[in-house]
Amino acid sequence: MTDPNAIQPSALDQLPDRDPEETAEWQASLDAVAREAGPHRAAYLMRRTLERAEAGGVALPKLLETDYVNTIPTSAEPGLPGDPEMEARITAWNRWNAAAMVTRGAKHGVGGHIATFASAAWLYETGFNHFFRGKEQDGSGDQLYIQGHASPGIYARAFLDGRLNEAHLDNFRQEAGGNGLPSYPHPRRLPWLWEFPTVSMGLGPLSAIYQARFNRYLTNRGIKDVSASHVWAFLGDGEMDEPESTAALALAAREELDNLTFVINCNLQRLDGPVRANFKIVQELEAQFRGAGWNVVKSLWGSAWDELFALDTTGALVRRLRQVPDAQVQTYQTRDAAYIRQDFFGADPALVEMAKLLSDDKILECFHLSRGGHEAGKVYAAYKAAVEHKGAPTVILAQTVKGHTLGSGFASKNANHQMKKLSVDEFKAMRDLLGLPIKDSDFTDGVVPYGHPGADSPEVRYLQERRAALGGPAPARRVHPLAPLPAPADKAFAAFDKGSGSQNVATTMAFVRLVKDLVRDKETGKRWVPIVPDEARTFGMESLFPSLGIYSPKGQTYEPVDRDQLMYYKEAKNGQILNEGITEAGSMADFIAASSAYATHGEAMIPFYIFYSMFGWQRTADQMWQLGDQLGRGFLVGATAGRTTLTGEGLQHADGHSPVIAATNPAALSYDPAFAYEVAVVVREGLRRMYGEAKPGEDQNVFYYLTVYNEPLPQPAKPAAPGVDEGIVKGLYRFNTAESAGVTAPADAPRIQLLGSGTAIHWALEAQKLLAEEWGVAADVWSATSWGELRRDALDADAALLRGEERVPYVRQALQGAEGPVLAVSDYMRQVPDQIAQWVEQDWSSLGADGFGLSDTREAARRHFGVDAQSIVVAALAQLAKHGEVKATAVKEAREKYGL
Repeated sequence: MTDPNAIQPSALDQLPDRDPEETAEWQASLDAVAREAGPHRAAYLMRRTLERAEAGGVALPKLLETDYVNTIPTSAEPGLPGDPEMEARITAWNRWNAAAMVTRGAKHGVGGHIATFASAAWLYETGFNHFFRGKEQDGSGDQLYIQGHASPGIYARAFLDGRLNEAHLDNFRQEAGGNGLPSYPHPRRLPWLWEFPTVSMGLGPLSAIYQARFNRYLTNRGIKDVSASHVWAFLGDGEMDEPESTAALALAAREELDNLTFVINCNLQRLDGPVRANFKIVQELEAQFRGAGWNVVKSLWGSAWDELFALDTTGALVRRLRQVPDAQVQTYQTRDAAYIRQDFFGADPALVEMAKLLSDDKILECFHLSRGGHEAGKVYAAYKAAVEHKGAPTVILAQTVKGHTLGSGFASKNANHQMKKLSVDEFKAMRDLLGLPIKDSDFTDGVVPYGHPGADSPEVRYLQERRAALGGPAPARRVHPLAPLPAPADKAFAAFDKGSGSQNVATTMAFVRLVKDLVRDKETGKRWVPIVPDEARTFGMESLFPSLGIYSPKGQTYEPVDRDQLMYYKEAKNGQILNEGITEAGSMADFIAASSAYATHGEAMIPFYIFYSMFGWQRTADQMWQLGDQLGRGFLVGATAGRTTLTGEGLQHADGHSPVIAATNPAALSYDPAFAYEVAVVVREGLRRMYGEAKPGEDQNVFYYLTVYNEPLPQPAKPAAPGVDEGIVKGLYRFNTAESAGVTAPADAPRIQLLGSGTAIHWALEAQKLLAEEWGVAADVWSATSWGELRRDALDADAALLRGEERVPYVRQALQGAEGPVLAVSDYMRQVPDQIAQWVEQDWSSLGADGFGLSDTREAARRHFGVDAQSIVVAALAQLAKHGEVKATAVKEAREKYGL
């Protein structure tokens, strides 16, 4: 059996010891300290020695966890500038109004959260008073990712500085009347205030990292110098359980994003109870961030603890703080001094002696009130250290009490996240604690009043002066009038009008060819932001590597293995391509930052993010919603799309539903183009709508989702018939008729309309031929480029009818007079084409690839799902037989003929 006390071998044993005697002396010294002064003293000396080595640049593994004390000792704090008393009064007003707003709203049953801002007030106020740069000076200001549940405190501050009034506060979470405030940071709902939606927890920290990274990208590419911008992300300790919260920590450290600071409000509580009941979340987070390469600043204890630490001559206090689990710390917050003396101090004889020197009031002050996150001086010191640190991002772990200043009924209670209001008596106690001049008579009919010192009061003047010095109000979203981007030359788009002749071309390749031409445009080419999650070669994009370069803040510090090849792997500091590695979430965060740069930085960028369609909406639909909320613009491209086109990969790669998910996003314009010229038309229209001259009443804050395929097929020329481009944009046009297709059918043949989207139109065209030649049926083929846009137009028509306006949906107009029933087919589940069924006057039926995918050839997969040409023929005959247009026996004959 291995002796647990024996010295275990390490990596150092693999290296020769040039001076074993010196090594033995060091080891003997450590043994002596442990023997004479105890293992705690030995551990203390080792930690201090490792810290000294790290500070001196000695190449040693980093110390991942430090003592449960403040990183910055009181003696090293820089001191709080400005007027601390004035800032305390401002913070008091904001605390009051945040609680009042939520309590008044609770009477209407709309909910709200009080306890989060109560714990984090000084984390925000210190930043607003001294650090957060606004947008009214040079540059773009700072970017603030506000913790969603703290929104009442941000509204309260905007009320104090005059940007909101009482009517706004009274309509918190009541937006239908047009004068309300959204529950959380929602730019689409309140576009002059909020920049970033954050309350889908975990997306804020991920987006903040990629925003900081995109700021560097803009600067390094020479688009705009935003090096003065700092990204601040305010997070909850419970939020850090979300995998997205920590998914990109290594990226931030690897790229040395010292323009980024995370502020984690460690109130030790999540929504139902303690974050780490039996452990310590601060220590866990410290190890995680330090291990990832971040600078970590802990602000845990307030100044009342200074006396206790000064008495801790044996280290017993620090050891005890490391031992006590978070849930017990929360319990101390609610118990009397006698309990704390017994449970905390009674655990160690040295602490028993220390407690004899402390009054009950002192113990309660320390354990109930004094936290690093509740003192402006402590917070200021942490923020100053963060912005001055170079070479790595910083995380500030600030310990607070959830529900601080709201009274004993709230502070540290497990249920406080769900507690929506205070009683009048609790408000009066809060008023007295905060020292606010609010009279009992102001509580009319039991309604808590809002408080305001007056528009010309010293508090408001001070607040506005501080914000003016820092560049104006914050948070604030500004969209400066931008000149429409010039449209690229028609040549790039018209190149696809003639078709591909005898060459087979996949629509994925058609899109990539189009982008290659567009990025060369002298006016707008530099504004394209190609984003790909390590699949560029799959999509045929490797030719862009040497011409555009792959973005890397370090450039290329090595000689690429394929340097002698034409399409070598080229990284560059000013590279244009963002090749993110295997992270769809990171790629989407990139896309969101680029897509909203027109507002964040006043620079219109044109991102396109190309990905396996199966791993887009299914995996990151929450971020697509975030994108819509943030009013982002750009092109999402789901490549290798469809259920049956990606041969051999199987069900996990087979996308049969992304258009369904896309249809749930109001900001997404979803297209499933069949031909290369359709791709060109959609992209040209997208550039016009999002970046060019908008039509009256047209919303530019949309994004496009295109599904493109990897199946090489003949690309036909664009039909010469009028209205084709309009039909492509609106979602439907007739590609051909039985007569124009040249298929042979009797003059009085029964007729059917075949609607196909994406690659399915090729099966419809084959079915058109079979129906004519083998069954005497004439079929017209329509290209349904967007089932979603057809549905959206029809829904708008329905809404118009409710307003008394007569409007016929476009799909009904397009199919008006078309003979026979309609059969729709796509490479997606039937729900995709069925979106428009209720607005089609003709008899409707559909085919689709419902169910899971499978590994096989395309032909076998299509036969399995019943969407191949022969299956279309049988379905068409069945529809016609139902109407007596063909004999019922024809359906059986066709089934047997085709082996169905």
